[in-house]
Amino acid sequence: MANRERNKKILLELAKQPDNNRCADCGSPDPDWASYKLGVFVCLNCSGTHRNLPTVSRIKSIRLDFWDDELVQFMKANGNSSARAFYEKDVPAFYYRPQPGDCDILREQWIRAKYERLEFTGENSLHQKVYTSSVREGVLWKKGKDNGHFQKRKFVLSLEDFTLKYFTKEDESKGPKDVISIQDLNASFQPQKIGHAHGLQITYLKDGFTRNLFVYHESGQEIVTWFNTIRAMRFAYLKTAYPSASDKELLPQITRNYLKEGFMEKTGPSHREPFKRRWFILDAVDRKLLYFKTQLDAEELGVVFLGTEKHGYSVKESSTAGARGNKWKCALAVETPDRVFLFMCEQEREQREWMEALRQVISTPMLPHDYTTEACIRRRR
Repeated sequence: MANRERNKKILLELAKQPDNNRCADCGSPDPDWASYKLGVFVCLNCSGTHRNLPTVSRIKSIRLDFWDDELVQFMKANGNSSARAFYEKDVPAFYYRPQPGDCDILREQWIRAKYERLEFTGENSLHQKVYTSSVREGVLWKKGKDNGHFQKRKFVLSLEDFTLKYFTKEDESKGPKDVISIQDLNASFQPQKIGHAHGLQITYLKDGFTRNLFVYHESGQEIVTWFNTIRAMRFAYLKTAYPSASDKELLPQITRNYLKEGFMEKTGPSHREPFKRRWFILDAVDRKLLYFKTQLDAEELGVVFLGTEKHGYSVKESSTAGARGNKWKCALAVETPDRVFLFMCEQEREQREWMEALRQVISTPMLPHDYTTEACIRRRR
């Protein structure tokens, strides 16, 4: 007869070990669940996906459920490190590994790729070729620029010229609607913003201005495959553009989530113009604070480059004295060499969060290519 309390104590001690004290799939700290079929410790969020794979994984709570002696022994004999050595033996450098807080579809498809499709055991090269083929084409639902409706559009990703093209009709003979260079492209999952669990935002530069495409696919596997294929092509481009850089240096530049997004009110250069509500995106990698009319706008209204304090950039709380038309009262000012930008937040918490995020960028030393970005933005004014 198994000793319930003894086995619970053993499992809790196992879960505290360095290899097991973070979720085997997303890295969340202090996992409370375990797969007694795979021998891994996982967090609550990842346990939901494991529960949907009964032929691959079986889940129990290490605190609440009853564990037989033989299952406890199985967990002792395995663990996250052992599973990682087998299931993650051959993960491509460009493949995105979900982090705590990432959207559900990234977590789900990572778990399915590892344990269900066995993509990374080193014995299934067909899956790897999907991401690195010279051409990938398919149909995605794309939000229209003017009417806001999602319509099917054909997309073609080409390794030969490092471009992403999309067509308004499946007949390619009429030419693409747009040709996007992979050089300045970013892809990030935005399910809440787009209103679909598989929503992907593709951001790129066109004539020096930032543009957005909002797309999704009904299949979670398909949209995550597109995402990782974009990452594979971005990685190939970066290795060509920066041949002396290490993989560790290039990986953060492949794609990234934005440091902060949200609404603020903005006024003009004299601070006497009426305030207008705008959607802001803080891109820490490119050191840009972008603003749009709404969160689903295709084109930016403007951009603020963020250098360092040494180069004349700073952020601080500000007064609303003399402001016109502002509905919100929590002000902050971003000073640049050219002008001071005044923004209003609805709540003090949002004001603090924006100031902390902006200071994080400003306190980061500039890289050589940041000076080029700064010069390009200043020439636009």
